[in-house]
Amino acid sequence: MPAVIDESPYPLVLEIGMAKAPKNAISPTRSEDYPEWYQQVIKAADLAEASPVRGCMVIKPWGYALWENMQRALDDKFKATGHQNAYFPLFIPMSYLEKEAEHVEGFAKECAVVTHHRLEPDPEGGLRPAGPLEEPLIVRPTSETIIGATYAKWVQSYRDLPIKINQWANVVRWELRTRMFLRTAEFLWQEGHTVHATSEEAMEETQQMVDVYADFAERWMAMPVIRGYKTPAERFPGAVETLSIEAMMQDRKALQAGTSHFLGQNFSKAQEIQFQDQDGNLQHAWTTSWGVSTRLVGALIMTHSDDDGLVLPPRLAPAQIVILPIYRDDEQRTEVMAYVDSLKQELAAQTMAGQTLRVEVDDRDIRGGEKKWYHVKRGVPIRIEVGPKDIAKNAAFVTRRDTGKSQGMDRAELVASIADMLCDMQKGLYDRALKLREDNTCQIDNEADFRAYFTPKNADNPEPHGGFAHCHFADEQDLEALLKELKVTIRCIPQENNDEPGKCFLTGKPAKHRGVFAKAY
Repeated sequence: MPAVIDESPYPLVLEIGMAKAPKNAISPTRSEDYPEWYQQVIKAADLAEASPVRGCMVIKPWGYALWENMQRALDDKFKATGHQNAYFPLFIPMSYLEKEAEHVEGFAKECAVVTHHRLEPDPEGGLRPAGPLEEPLIVRPTSETIIGATYAKWVQSYRDLPIKINQWANVVRWELRTRMFLRTAEFLWQEGHTVHATSEEAMEETQQMVDVYADFAERWMAMPVIRGYKTPAERFPGAVETLSIEAMMQDRKALQAGTSHFLGQNFSKAQEIQFQDQDGNLQHAWTTSWGVSTRLVGALIMTHSDDDGLVLPPRLAPAQIVILPIYRDDEQRTEVMAYVDSLKQELAAQTMAGQTLRVEVDDRDIRGGEKKWYHVKRGVPIRIEVGPKDIAKNAAFVTRRDTGKSQGMDRAELVASIADMLCDMQKGLYDRALKLREDNTCQIDNEADFRAYFTPKNADNPEPHGGFAHCHFADEQDLEALLKELKVTIRCIPQENNDEPGKCFLTGKPAKHRGVFAKAY
């Protein structure tokens, strides 16, 4: 198995006037301690920090700007496929969850419950809850039940269908082990909920939305994904089918980046979503739900970042270009800033993927080396330095974050080629992530090879091991003990190039398809 994580793949460029940089800006490196490296990238890039509330985080402006760019792109895609935005309550009556047994069982251990509606002074000091509620309220872990109850009022006839609504919201799932962006007690997301007259139409919706997610992941996040069906044990609680997109992180673990659920009539029967069809018969509707969350920020970090900090695909970077003016005195400052301001206007007038470029100028009064590393660690795709010598040549000094390569460029050439440079970076990040996945994916057809693939070399040196294993399997329950032992899950049954029948790698039973097996977040 080839090594996945080496020292930083990007040469460090020491430029004139730049303070001497450490070997790596992030410590520990990915190869030394991947989980801690991830936390340190978040800190160095100033994306988020822990909050006073256990398991929750404060998303800082750079991190939130990244999420906003994701929101805008996804929201445009949702509206282009006929969906509208709305908003539904944060609190869900407990009786609503009780109507769908499988659903409540799947979320019961993660629910935060509100039982009182006011506080009063405690005789011994402080405050205490008072005013018990007649019925406990659940802080939404997901909204199928309360949205379904609303849809039941809206749907009377086939003419009312389909309903295709999305909401941007926060949810709470009381996680015991948390990690910023990947798994927090409160997180931000979108959840789409649709109602249809036929199962075929609902299943088409389910497929359409996982395709939307895959397109976003690959074209915007530069993150290759596998689309597939979840096995029964991995499905969303109460769903008939769950489709997901699965991505490989740099430590070879899988991350579920989005899901789309065909709910059949389970929720419509529980919430009594019924309509009169064209023949006058009363029918239960067919429903779907689908969502992605701020987990995508974590996916982005772990897909592209290096031992110097965050690396961002240009389409999502809050700032695609930062210009750093260099001068010694007020006289030089006047000349340099005039040049920088006009260059910024020219660059900001260029477009990439139909959008004008996002350009910032950093004229803070701090050391040049410190300023440069600030933007390296935050992942700004392109840094441009401008000083008096550059102005004399009508040029600028340009550095790419993805490769670390620097070069002096004529101003006109820079403006003319900047969009192509960003597109090349976008494609390069995708190609590199795809190569990582391809280099760490294999087919396995027996238990011995499966064990070897997912077992560390030894307990004292559990270096990254395994990746994606495509294996025939017949019955998920037959594999339960082995998967639990190795801490491996079936990520999905791929939808593409998966029509080769075979025998289960463990039991030898006939199998219709291969599944993707991996350790996962």
